[in-house]
Amino acid sequence: MSGPSSENFPDLLPIGAAARLSGVKVPTIRFYEEIGLMPALPRTEGNRRLYSATHLQRLAFIRHARELGFDIEAIRTLLTLQDRPEQSCAAADEIASARLIEVRSRIAALRALEAELQRMVDGCAHGQVAQCRVIETLSDHGQCQFHNGQGENLGIGRNSSDLPSFSGTLTQRF
Repeated sequence: MSGPSSENFPDLLPIGAAARLSGVKVPTIRFYEEIGLMPALPRTEGNRRLYSATHLQRLAFIRHARELGFDIEAIRTLLTLQDRPEQSCAAADEIASARLIEVRSRIAALRALEAELQRMVDGCAHGQVAQCRVIETLSDHGQCQFHNGQGENLGIGRNSSDLPSFSGTLTQRF
């Protein structure tokens, strides 16, 4: 018994065309198939995968979800919800809300990092390395407000007590 051929089903596309149209690379499409985000696909007599418009829409959904930072398990759940449109969207709202909290936390950590870098740059007198605020702060973790303040509270960075303490100037240590 022979399988479908792309000539007999012109609305079905090979993986390369599906990749171009969906914006998802071929190895990534294969990975999504391997982990079950994509359903079993029809194959040609030569065992080549064939993709329909529905498959392309699913690939676009996955790509967009990945661009928004959703992890694979969240995407799996969202796809299951999409496949059952009669369900409540409470689970989808919960997943998106959790992602929003993660994004806000990362934004706060990045703002704290930005403030620390700005403080380092502002403290630099553009003199000699011996008096350089950037080098000083990087050399003495205790001076870093990012790691001793907001960044630590957000799970970013390390507590300065976890790091070795050095004394003296940069040139004395090296």
